[in-house]
Amino acid sequence: MSKIVEVFPHSNECEAWLDSGPNDSLTNILVTVVSSNGESTKFISNGKILDLDQGDLVQPTAQQETERKANRFRNLGKAMTFTGYTVALLLLVFSLFSFTGIVKARIVLTGSMAPAINTGDVIFTTPVSRKEPKIGDVIAYEARRFNGESVAVFSHRIVGGDINKGFIVKGDSNKSPDTQKPKRSDILGVVIFVIPFIGNLLTPKALFLLVPSLFGFWLILDAMKNVE
Repeated sequence: MSKIVEVFPHSNECEAWLDSGPNDSLTNILVTVVSSNGESTKFISNGKILDLDQGDLVQPTAQQETERKANRFRNLGKAMTFTGYTVALLLLVFSLFSFTGIVKARIVLTGSMAPAINTGDVIFTTPVSRKEPKIGDVIAYEARRFNGESVAVFSHRIVGGDINKGFIVKGDSNKSPDTQKPKRSDILGVVIFVIPFIGNLLTPKALFLLVPSLFGFWLILDAMKNVE
């Protein structure tokens, strides 16, 4: 037995009905009606009526698709250019601060301050003349042997003491405080800022791989943005 289906049940402008036929089946039927209110399109599949927009029915041309891809590459290129200029500006500002002694950067080589500061993080310090260290601050200090010989630069947190008699310092992940109690003359700076992970990219091995890769990626983008 056939069934009559109204295609535009909620429209006063468009009136259309479909006869399902003897098999009572309405499958994959596209109906478009143009009226004074515009164009209305319905897609009927398995007896269900779906609304469609005109954009759903038009396949983009090859030129449109090419323009879309070109726009994506242009936007990516602009983003990379903006990022590059931003990084260059930050490096310039940092170089100026480093030259004047206001700020100094160091790459963290151990995990003694994890999770606050991890291996490969870059810490920025300022001299004690600009920021007086206090309990809770992380300081970078010159670690020395008992005979006064320099060993390395440690960056640990102040947990006690004072700058004149010597601070008690300890790595957050260490079980006990450091043996040395750094005084003012030992302290190289107070940590004021941390950039995670980036220090891992500044090693000679990482730079050897990263610089050619970035240059190659830039060449690919430059070539593809000119493709029509």
